[in-house]
Amino acid sequence: MTVVDINVHHLPEDLFTNEKILNGFLNSAPRGFGEIARVDTTDAGKKHLILEKPKGHQNLNYVDGDYSAEAKLAAMDDAGVDYGIMRVPVWQEWLDLETCRAVNDNAADIVQRSNGRLFSTACVPPWGGKENIYELERCVKELGAVGVQVACHYGQLYLDDEVFKPYMKVLNELNVPVIVHHTPLPVDWKSVVDYTNLRREFGRLLDQATAVGRELFSGMFEELPNLRFIHTMLGGNWFANQNLLTPKPSPKNEAIQRLDATGADEIRRYLKDNIFYDLTHPHSWGKDQVEAAIKIGGADHYLFGSSFPVFYGWMSQGVDFVKNDLEISEEDRELILSGNAKRMFNLPI
Repeated sequence: MTVVDINVHHLPEDLFTNEKILNGFLNSAPRGFGEIARVDTTDAGKKHLILEKPKGHQNLNYVDGDYSAEAKLAAMDDAGVDYGIMRVPVWQEWLDLETCRAVNDNAADIVQRSNGRLFSTACVPPWGGKENIYELERCVKELGAVGVQVACHYGQLYLDDEVFKPYMKVLNELNVPVIVHHTPLPVDWKSVVDYTNLRREFGRLLDQATAVGRELFSGMFEELPNLRFIHTMLGGNWFANQNLLTPKPSPKNEAIQRLDATGADEIRRYLKDNIFYDLTHPHSWGKDQVEAAIKIGGADHYLFGSSFPVFYGWMSQGVDFVKNDLEISEEDRELILSGNAKRMFNLPI
């Protein structure tokens, strides 16, 4: 059975040796808002890029050598992954246009060297300026990017904000899938930073769930019906929330309407047509949870992703979990492992 991993992390291969590129990453993190970016050395002697927020609380660690084309392909061979779709993990929230161009060029080079096994997604600041739009079009039309990547929020602003509308209109016209990667922490983050697992896992869930909710309730998909967002982290477990957040009208004459019972049909339509999910390192979630997500959201809405190389083992563990542990139909298994990716990204496989 063919396997496509839509969550293979990409960083420039010369990140730690090209001073201009490294400074593009380090200097883009907004230190004035508490984002601390620095380079350190691991116990094994490798350089790694660290992001902290607040200071002393690590949220991201990028290790030199993990992001090369050779490392990706070797891991895929070991895990039984046939194809991979690359995206920049988290950092695209801040990158400037010049750095994005270098990121996109290296991604295109890796694609060329992969013998058809790796695909790229466009990394562009989504602020709607002409130069940014030109870079998006260059990636899709010239470099062969199969989709676009965005962060689920930029600074204090989630994707339903008006500032992103010009960019979203272009994406709507291009009709390409959009991977919505989580950021290290949600906008309102102070209650989750003290404990590592709350910060590094639940913080990402909270961020994605908030992003999906704002996109749905804003009605942005009514105006931009061709947008197809693929959210990481199972959309923050949105499958568990959707009925709760789309209540049916009460059969009684209530003294006050405390919840909005209108618009449920539209929300369900957006969930069907516009919102999809990256089944991010699925074995980590548990068999019952993933099966429930697939049953509620539909197998045609979930795509396998490993988050390689956060943990090298996640790729092989994830493939084995979907192939052998999940009690789902073979048709659903094929959709999750490759069918949905092939359809949505129009992959030539």
